[in-house]
Amino acid sequence: MEYLRLGRTGLKVSRLCLGTMTFGLQSDEPTAIAILDTAFEAGVSFIDTANVYPLGGGLDTVGRTEEIVGRWLSGRRDEVVLATKCHGVMGRKPWQQGNSRKHIVEAAEASLRRLQTDHIDLYQLHGPDPDTPIDETVAAMDSLVQSGKVRYLGCSNYLAYQVARAIGRSEARGLVRFESVQPRYNLLFRQIERELLPLCAEEEIGVIPYNPIAGGMLSGKHVFGAPTEGSRFTLGTAAERYQDRYWHEGMFDDVEQIRGIAAQAGLSMVTLAVAWVLANPVITAPIIGASRPEQLADSIAAAEVTLDAGTLSALDELTTKYRMGDAAR
Repeated sequence: MEYLRLGRTGLKVSRLCLGTMTFGLQSDEPTAIAILDTAFEAGVSFIDTANVYPLGGGLDTVGRTEEIVGRWLSGRRDEVVLATKCHGVMGRKPWQQGNSRKHIVEAAEASLRRLQTDHIDLYQLHGPDPDTPIDETVAAMDSLVQSGKVRYLGCSNYLAYQVARAIGRSEARGLVRFESVQPRYNLLFRQIERELLPLCAEEEIGVIPYNPIAGGMLSGKHVFGAPTEGSRFTLGTAAERYQDRYWHEGMFDDVEQIRGIAAQAGLSMVTLAVAWVLANPVITAPIIGASRPEQLADSIAAAEVTLDAGTLSALDELTTKYRMGDAAR
């Protein structure tokens, strides 16, 4: 497994990152442990989670994923780069969400307890908070680094201007800045190529994209009609979000064409999709995921694949419309 620097930092991370948002709901704990073991044995030592996971469970399950990851980490903490996130709703009180100083500090302390560790390698804001001044947020994040509880800072689901403003305020005040972003990115969602990725290239910001196979759409296993039971498209509170993102007839038509391109390249659709994300030089480590350990094989194989110019050109011609938004709906 290749290792790359995370943005401009000296931290080296594996070329693939394991996402854990299925753990504790779609994947029970024994299955989650098997997924972690499989990824780790393949050289994936960069693990990403969040305090609100598992995806789709609501308030009854928040924190469950971090607890599972924490139990798995016992005895191997020094062999893993661990990332988690805060921002989402963790309780019924109005201050138990968002990017206020109170919530950030309390959320970090709670994550440390669930993860059974004394530090988080990469602590990320899961989304922006229009109700909290950015100066309050970046100062609170900086304080976690100064206290030794966090090593590096990042953000997820931020627009390019929001990343630029946060970094600008951190630099103006002499605070630790965001060193990574975690955006959605795949063949069916390419909007970040317009502004966010150029910003990341210029500012040396690491990019850890999620959804490289579009929630399973790019596996080619789904058929347009009623969403597939047991998939993210029917998963609790997340089902509507994933259907809105990808369950559109035009996207199914494009997936069929991608199937043909993958066959010509001699690759599975999953390997092709992840390899396409890896082919972008601005990308640090795509976040791969699974609900069963055997599903990881095709994603992990992508780390050893270099797509040829013809394949890249065919994929770009088919999906360039997704740089602009809802082209296929």
